Amino acid sequence: MRIVRHILLLLALLTATGSAAQYNRDYFFWVGRSRMMENDYQDAIRVLNTLLRFDEKAYEGYFLRGIAKYNLDDLLGAEADFSTAIRLNPVYTQAYTYRAITRSRLGNYDDALQDFREAIELRPDLPGPYYSRGVTRLLNQQFEEAIADFDKFIRQETKVADAYICRGLSYLHLKDTVRAYENYDTAIRTNREYPNGYNRRGALYLQQRRFAEAEADFDKAVACDSTYLLSYFNRALLYSDTHRPLDALRDFDHVIRLDSTNSLTYFNRAMLRSQIGDYNRALEDYDKVALYSPGNVLVYYNRANVHAQLGDIEEAIADYTSAIELYPDFANAYIYRGRLRMLLRDAEGARSDRDMAQRKIAAYRERLSDSTYSIYADTTQRFDKLLSFDSKLAGGSFERIDGRGGREQMRLLPLYKFTLTEPDTLPQGGRYAPRRLEDFLKRIDDRRLLLTWHESTLPADSLVEIDRRNARRIKSEEPSWIALFERGITQGLIKQYTNAVNTYTAAIELNPSNPFLYLNRSTTRAEMIDFISSIDNSYQRITIDSDPANRLHNNSKRSYSYEEAEADLNKVLKLFPDFAYAYYNRANLRAQSGDLPAAFEDYTKAIEQHPYFAEAYYNRGIVQIFMKDTRKGCLDLSKAGELGIAEAYELLKRYAGTEE
Repeated sequence: MRIVRHILLLLALLTATGSAAQYNRDYFFWVGRSRMMENDYQDAIRVLNTLLRFDEKAYEGYFLRGIAKYNLDDLLGAEADFSTAIRLNPVYTQAYTYRAITRSRLGNYDDALQDFREAIELRPDLPGPYYSRGVTRLLNQQFEEAIADFDKFIRQETKVADAYICRGLSYLHLKDTVRAYENYDTAIRTNREYPNGYNRRGALYLQQRRFAEAEADFDKAVACDSTYLLSYFNRALLYSDTHRPLDALRDFDHVIRLDSTNSLTYFNRAMLRSQIGDYNRALEDYDKVALYSPGNVLVYYNRANVHAQLGDIEEAIADYTSAIELYPDFANAYIYRGRLRMLLRDAEGARSDRDMAQRKIAAYRERLSDSTYSIYADTTQRFDKLLSFDSKLAGGSFERIDGRGGREQMRLLPLYKFTLTEPDTLPQGGRYAPRRLEDFLKRIDDRRLLLTWHESTLPADSLVEIDRRNARRIKSEEPSWIALFERGITQGLIKQYTNAVNTYTAAIELNPSNPFLYLNRSTTRAEMIDFISSIDNSYQRITIDSDPANRLHNNSKRSYSYEEAEADLNKVLKLFPDFAYAYYNRANLRAQSGDLPAAFEDYTKAIEQHPYFAEAYYNRGIVQIFMKDTRKGCLDLSKAGELGIAEAYELLKRYAGTEE
């Protein structure tokens, strides 16, 4: 009966005329606000939709619907509604503020900061925009400017713990630990039941090896909130550093109970179990990590040691081999594989590994002055140290935090590149074959050459032999750009990335107007960065979180940059503006760098040039899901499946019909 009365009331209101029209409008606003106060955002949107159908200029309606969409993580939809509200009312301060917050969550910091400027110019007396702009500047690594904004906010609002935490983080990034401590202390005094203040201060104590103080803070954080996994994770690191592995394992166990797919915790727990001789269960944990982060070289390197401790020498050799395949310059892996081969009486293999390791070490020492190499080629680096919560275990994939606090991973389909493969064994990439590309392939005149994102089907020994032939060809005659291009391909396929980049550069010097040479140099540079990132534990995770004070991670571009690879693609598009594959590749790089809106735009341009570009639809769908626009993302995945990408249907099973 209640539903019937509600329907009758709505019908009466909808049929009212004259002076009652204003009352109807107010009623819908009231109902919409009420639904939002009850956290029933979907019903609020339905009510506001009814209002906006009858009054398209009701800017407050668009604003309220934008807030509802924001709370449902429909960030693109929220941004569109806030933009409409601003178009209808250009002095609507709150709309500028909330659009700025939305754009900040989307990673669009420049436009977010512009919106904050508009909001503050309209209402300089409001404290909220200063705090939100400070968070955006903190995420954008404008630390001094962030501090200035938090100062302005705190002058008006002295009881907000997160403001002190964020200001403390800003000082910490500026290496001012004294002021960081001061702000964390103030945050704790402001709200003694808030776990994040204790966590932040405890983490800084831990970093400075002030273990007793750190432990007291982590204990207090756990007491404040027994479901806050970061408290247990940090305390486990402290227990490990203070030689209490069983206590550390207990806390890692608790983290995994809270988040059963947390590969970083499995990795740390595996190392701890290895240290106390619990090799079988360490192996189980490494297997979990390999499942969740299959592209990380350290997983195989560390697991190989566990296999060796258990006496399974062949499995250990296989894992060292996997590590070497992922990272051919990994001297330590050659050293230990060589020792195990000697145990199996494989003297020739052991000698080969020992010689290769010595060559890698010598090459590394020659490049020691190059900071790029010194980060990841240090053959004396320890790889059994526990990783902090900010560490990233796998490159080349997206991670986000789902509604339950767990991580979701979805991998983009890879970059397009010219590769060598068995003829007619790989898909041809749809019906997109511009004349300029066809002419280029004819000029190279090799049936094995294909532009694709798939791996080569040629066996490894064949690729090595082809590379040797290409090398002899270049030495025996005056190098041509074609010969150099073909050598660059084979060097890349056998993962000699630095040499491949140098060879492509030599080819470009001979033929600087050929866009396809830049394309492959770009892909090779990107692949090299991905391998570097897989071994460098300081590489940071990409996250977008509604409350950066609770979960702040540096953007991945801070550790490694695809700038050179992207510059090559910019050159490709200057030489060949209609080349869909260049837009697709640039979109991939921008997505992996965390700039999801720019990636979306490039995938769209690729699709405009090639309407049947299945891979672009698939990757654009993933990007939209990560920008919390699941509906549009699923539409793109549906189109990708229709065009032949079977993986799309697996994701559709997971996301179609869900409300994000």
